[in-house]
Amino acid sequence: MKPTFNTASQAEFVQELRKRVDDHFAHNQISKFANRAMILKSLFFFTTWLGSYLMLVLGGFTFEINFVIWTILGFSISFICVNVGHDAIHGAYSSRKWVNRLLAHTFNINGASAYMWRKMHNMAHHTYTNIDGFDEDIESVPIIRLSPTQKLKKIHQYQFIYIIPFYGLATLSWVFIKDYVKFFKNEVGNYQQTKHPVKEYFLLFFYKILNYTLFLVIPLLVLQDPWYLIVAGFLIMHFFAGITLALIFMLAHVVEQTHFPQPDANGSLENSWAVHQLYTTANFSKKSKIALFFTGGLNLQVEHHLFPNICSIHYRAIAPIVEATAKDYNYPYLCNTTFWSALGSHVQFLKKMGQQSDYKSPEYMIS
Repeated sequence: MKPTFNTASQAEFVQELRKRVDDHFAHNQISKFANRAMILKSLFFFTTWLGSYLMLVLGGFTFEINFVIWTILGFSISFICVNVGHDAIHGAYSSRKWVNRLLAHTFNINGASAYMWRKMHNMAHHTYTNIDGFDEDIESVPIIRLSPTQKLKKIHQYQFIYIIPFYGLATLSWVFIKDYVKFFKNEVGNYQQTKHPVKEYFLLFFYKILNYTLFLVIPLLVLQDPWYLIVAGFLIMHFFAGITLALIFMLAHVVEQTHFPQPDANGSLENSWAVHQLYTTANFSKKSKIALFFTGGLNLQVEHHLFPNICSIHYRAIAPIVEATAKDYNYPYLCNTTFWSALGSHVQFLKKMGQQSDYKSPEYMIS
């Protein structure tokens, strides 16, 4: 049954929050889309991404140096996706749709279907955040328990130990398995389609083949290293790309402070969609310019979930507005002070998920 939000309640908060944020942009006479700083940041990550790849295939370096380049390339893949492709797929990078469509291809080239990401992330995750069975980001995996509603198994008691390295398989699985499974199964969360556009069949296979060619076939053809070391480098690249992307998203939703609401027997949820986001999403390192720079603003995930159509470069400016409005209306504004405190909270949550079948989300006393 499709969950439904309580749209009749909390309307005043939603209206006031939108008004305050809109007033910020109107008063300062600025666009909600990318500005000069965003464009310069994008150029930096484009340069790092393309530069590391060209150094790998054209540099003629030893394997030891190539090992470092494979690692940098892995980080660069994750950073170009969260800093450019992610905003573009949300339609938040530019007011021009063709610019967003063009930049969304940074996902495709790196092996992740932008078309499927739009369904799994924009539609399922952003609508049904932390609702088991509907949010693709906490989809049930046999060896991982990410929600109190998922069945507790004996192996889960060790997940807080093995899960972080396991995240290193995220992009590898995505590139070789997940997109194909989701595309042909044609079921994402609560969203099902009877037919994909014909061009998406072509784009899926075209970009998959292009990705395999760029990151595996060409290195095998041009690098002087033994084939098994090149394959090892390819796996190293995916390990660092996967673990970076996984942690950015997990630290925003799968921590001790967040809730995992479930609809009642009629499919109804307690809160409106906006308030639901406040209970299921947490920021981290909100004062860190470095975190903001590298995560594409996704350390300020609360702002992103409430305003996914606003470019991430503006999240830092609107964060105080969102926090103040939430407190004015007596709703939570969840945040871990640093990356490390967020990581610690994530690990502790995983430990509880592996040991407590009756885990309860925290209650908030807000003044």
